[in-house]
Amino acid sequence: MLQVSNLTAAYGQSQVLFGMELAVGAGEVATLMGRNGMGKTTTIRSLLGLVRPSGGSIRFDGQDLAGLPPHRIARTGIALVPEGRQVFPTLTVRENLVATAANRHGRRDPWTVERVYALFPRLQERAGNLARTLSGGEQQMLAIGRALMTNPKLLILDEATEGLAPLVRAEIWRCLARLKAEGQAILVVDKTVAALAKLADRHHVIEKGRLVWTGRSADLLADPGLKERYLGV
Repeated sequence: MLQVSNLTAAYGQSQVLFGMELAVGAGEVATLMGRNGMGKTTTIRSLLGLVRPSGGSIRFDGQDLAGLPPHRIARTGIALVPEGRQVFPTLTVRENLVATAANRHGRRDPWTVERVYALFPRLQERAGNLARTLSGGEQQMLAIGRALMTNPKLLILDEATEGLAPLVRAEIWRCLARLKAEGQAILVVDKTVAALAKLADRHHVIEKGRLVWTGRSADLLADPGLKERYLGV
């Protein structure tokens, strides 16, 4: 579904990505892992058109996305749960969800407010609350629900559980496992190797803007030195 090949990107004269490679199949969960400052968020921003690539290709569902503006890319069926959540603070929970509702690709069982509430019952309890009054975990649930309301072909989560309490993290992982079981393609940026190994089909490890390792969960767990080399602080 998503194939990134030889992707390069820079901020001004400072190059960040050097031939980055990435792939996500239909119905697959893939990860992008690495230490802070290695280029994970720049990769995501390049996929979404927020950073204009200087080279390489980004193909999604048969279409070349490189150079397209963000609103055109969003309409192809990619949805982002951004780092820091970035919910609409002065809108209620329900208004946040309704604001992004769309079914551009004619999904037969589209996401609705009620389906999001069934996935995250806490959001139904807070339906009339302003988003800025929610806890961090509730805001992350809302950010995921808001992205799902676009009925995406590919859901991207940048720092999926960063800063969340352990119980909330566990709920997010359960949610993602349920979405995977329903056939949702997902790209996850996170540092929780154990949880990602249980969830994901394919892993990508990035170091200084380059893909340095890719493989399946069994391969990831079979290489105990990998975490120390590329993922440890």
